[in-house]
Amino acid sequence: MASSVATTTRIDGSFLEGGGQVLRNAIAYSALLKKPIAIDKIRGNRDPPGLRPQHATGQCLELVSRLSKDSVLTGAQRGSSEVEFQPGTLVTGSFSADTKTAGSTTLLLQVSLPCLLFATRPNSDSCGDSDLKLRGGTNATKAPPIDFVNFVLFPFLDRYFGFGPKLVIRKRGYYPKGQGEIYIENIPALTKPLPSITVTDRGNVTLIRGRAYVAGTLPSRLVRVMADAARKQLQQAGYGQRMVDIDEEIEPPHAAAGSGSGIILWAETDGGCILSGSAIGERGVKADETGRAAAQELIENLAHGGCVDEYLQDQIIIFMAIAEGESQVVCGPLSLHTRTAIWLAELMTDAKFTITEGGENGRVTIQCQGIGLLPSSTIGVDSAEGD
Repeated sequence: MASSVATTTRIDGSFLEGGGQVLRNAIAYSALLKKPIAIDKIRGNRDPPGLRPQHATGQCLELVSRLSKDSVLTGAQRGSSEVEFQPGTLVTGSFSADTKTAGSTTLLLQVSLPCLLFATRPNSDSCGDSDLKLRGGTNATKAPPIDFVNFVLFPFLDRYFGFGPKLVIRKRGYYPKGQGEIYIENIPALTKPLPSITVTDRGNVTLIRGRAYVAGTLPSRLVRVMADAARKQLQQAGYGQRMVDIDEEIEPPHAAAGSGSGIILWAETDGGCILSGSAIGERGVKADETGRAAAQELIENLAHGGCVDEYLQDQIIIFMAIAEGESQVVCGPLSLHTRTAIWLAELMTDAKFTITEGGENGRVTIQCQGIGLLPSSTIGVDSAEGD
């Protein structure tokens, strides 16, 4: 149960990015640190504001509430502009969540993964692995595609933080149906703090890989059009044919709900970095434009010389904040999502971030003195009492 002496941290849900990211990160920190929170002006920068169905149910609130045994969640109804959360104890186990829309399963994972890393077995101090079954959209606009998790995020977490869950994509879900289904298996419960990381030398690009895909009733020829357009765009940017390997996949009916298309590209470097670019097929947008958009996003992510792309940039902030010691990552210009993630990390924890801007091609260095969160500890409550 949350400590009765812990004061409630109030959070302005409309600050900076002012969307669902504030909600997701805030409730994750609350559960991790056992800090009660109250969030108002939820999604204040969105139209319409307030909780959407995927936020109130699968997409963070109720999911984290289930991960946090004996927690108390109030205000989690559609359209609500304020919620309160009294965290309990994070426990391992097998959990499931369903956005019941085409809401992003990637964002579901974003909020739940850090929590499960610091969970313990119910009624025991011993640790154990957890599994997640998530339903909803897998490849949608305004969120990283599930392929980003598979080919960029999980390899990064494995290489630098030392843990690597297994992702199984049972069915892809496209807008507006959703109904995709993914499994995240073997999420370890940690027995020591996350290590600090230093990611400052990208090295040279050695290979660009990719996946172009078409599902449902869309013409199968679109997959070749997207892939060819991406190859041409990359070649014009100086990445020769031998450096580019894009798979073209036509998804069978049993492997996808609804119709959709898109492409993800990721560049691998001899410095151990992976940067991506992606685009989703949309009504009224030609397939070759989709292919070029993904390639151009990758090209821009590579141009600044940083070690992480725009998506990865904001998703690693929470891990840097709770890690032990000083972490340092070189990236491109900070996105609004990243600035929001840093603001919230400093609001909710004792982590201290230093941002050095003005580097060549807009390169930025993010330094963080992490809190060294201990599994099953009450360090968050103790810190709150000392503020």
